[in-house]
Amino acid sequence: MKVSREQFEKWMGEAIDSVPEAFRDKINNLVFFAEDFPTPEQMRKAKLSGKNVLLLGLYEGYHQSKRLNVGPVFPDKITIFKNSIESLCQTEDALKKQIRETVWHEIAHHFGSDEVGARKVSKNKK
Repeated sequence: MKVSREQFEKWMGEAIDSVPEAFRDKINNLVFFAEDFPTPEQMRKAKLSGKNVLLLGLYEGYHQSKRLNVGPVFPDKITIFKNSIESLCQTEDALKKQIRETVWHEIAHHFGSDEVGARKVSKNKK
């Protein structure tokens, strides 16, 4: 299912807002982007290769537990890949759900979860 960039970003915002306040208040120095596709560099960072591999989202940065208080630094970055997510979803509800799961998954990485822990967070959300 395809939607406009504006609609996709609106649903991303709703997904971010749906993170429990106790966690949302602890998000620090983090920016969110929506892109159509990952770059080759992002695929390398995710340790993925191949034409049939989908990357739904990517967290780039130093998770909270590894941060040093060294002064101003560039923000960490979460990118959500619109075309990858759309290719998996047939309905509006499925698309909104996948965006929410992907956002939560990447935020879990921001807090230090490994891939297994982040999957649990994104699948067990309300």
